[in-house]
Amino acid sequence: MNIDSIINGIVIDHITAGKAMQIYNMLKLDKLDCQVAIIKNATSNKKGTKDIIKIASDIDIDLGVLAFICPSATINIIRDGKVIEKRDLKLPERIEGVLRCKNPRCITTTEQEIRHIFILTNPETAEYRCMYCDTKASN
Repeated sequence: MNIDSIINGIVIDHITAGKAMQIYNMLKLDKLDCQVAIIKNATSNKKGTKDIIKIASDIDIDLGVLAFICPSATINIIRDGKVIEKRDLKLPERIEGVLRCKNPRCITTTEQEIRHIFILTNPETAEYRCMYCDTKASN
């Protein structure tokens, strides 16, 4: 299989195998007006297999959401066909407006104007809990 390299854009690498589509959906990459390539189950020396997402555009992606879904992922910024920057992910202290609380009794379920906010409660396990009802977020 041949996936061309990109000239300018972003490569999300070292994604846990099977998580690329979840990242694609959560980051709303389907709304982009550029080429996006998803490579699933690529060979990885460290993990055995991994997923990769290539975006042929310089966009601003939500690194917090990406860190929540796959903390082991790395971001490569590509300019003129060369990697100019590599970024590791750091779990954010809070995630707003992306995840939804699954607790049917949570105030965010009945009050539509309230933003869903999740707070990092355990950095070692990447556990987030709803700010209002303390329900654990699931990724």
